[in-house]
Amino acid sequence: MCRAIIHNSPFLICFICLNIVSVRAQVSANPIVHDPVLIKQDSVYHLFCTGMGIAHFSSTDMKHWKHEPPVFPQIPDWTAMKVKGFKGHFWAPDISFYKGKYYLFYAVSEFGKNTSCIGLAENKTLNTSSPNYKWIDKGMVVQSVPGRDMWNAIDPNLIVDEDGTPWLDFGSFWEGIKLVRLKSDLSAIDEHQQWFTLASRERKFGTADSLAGDAAIEAPFIFKHGDYYYLFVSFDYCCRGINSTYKVMVGRSKEMMGPYLDKKEVPMTKGGGSLVVEGNKDWYGVGHNAVYHVDGKDIIIYHGYSAADNGKPHLIVHDLLWDQDGWPVVQ
Repeated sequence: MCRAIIHNSPFLICFICLNIVSVRAQVSANPIVHDPVLIKQDSVYHLFCTGMGIAHFSSTDMKHWKHEPPVFPQIPDWTAMKVKGFKGHFWAPDISFYKGKYYLFYAVSEFGKNTSCIGLAENKTLNTSSPNYKWIDKGMVVQSVPGRDMWNAIDPNLIVDEDGTPWLDFGSFWEGIKLVRLKSDLSAIDEHQQWFTLASRERKFGTADSLAGDAAIEAPFIFKHGDYYYLFVSFDYCCRGINSTYKVMVGRSKEMMGPYLDKKEVPMTKGGGSLVVEGNKDWYGVGHNAVYHVDGKDIIIYHGYSAADNGKPHLIVHDLLWDQDGWPVVQ
């Protein structure tokens, strides 16, 4: 599904030491990124990632990437009020083209806690040379509060259903991946408060620490292919360099709200998920993926912790094929 945006979600979270500085003249063949998402405007591909002010790259061939200025040269005032001590290291943006504008969801959070918010910014164009280029922050859309919510408002991913209704899937650890209906202008949760749990993993330890137990699931991304919606998520641990164990899992459903089942028909709400791609001798862990239909084919992008570069996270792009049973295969 191109979503009219070759876009859409995901990827978590903070590689705490990652501090991507945007330098317009710098070009990278295999850039260091975390939680990449993609969209194409005219003949230019735009990549947005976790980073100070939200990192932005552009490319004409998806091989050589130019650093662009960050989305936010100055952080919106509300972010530090909602997340105490926030200094501008935004997580896991999600880019979409919707009703004639570009919309960027992003996460503001405290590491290891569900003191988190998802915000939204809009722009008329992604061309940084255009006189119309200007990001306008629309403020907070979703918030999670420790002690009140058993979900985490990070890793946003916009999905628009066949009726044109916008939904936001998001989540990390705790009770897993959530889906909520948005207002038509994307500015807030819809008044009808329609919520769904799409995927989760059982917690074997206490609930105070999100990093305890076996509940590591995050970075949702929904992609429509044929008769099914495919829910991609990342299992296990990111952000640990050479000790990262990230992997991409998937389930599918004929209804966007689920239930999503894996190849063995195990519900993703019961810990199900079929492997799409995992780490190997070249990559310690790979994850926080996004899937697009662009240039006449499906592709999958994600970051991987490079064995050749001391565990730093780099961009990976692959063609995405589909087997005879309709399951995704990384080429």
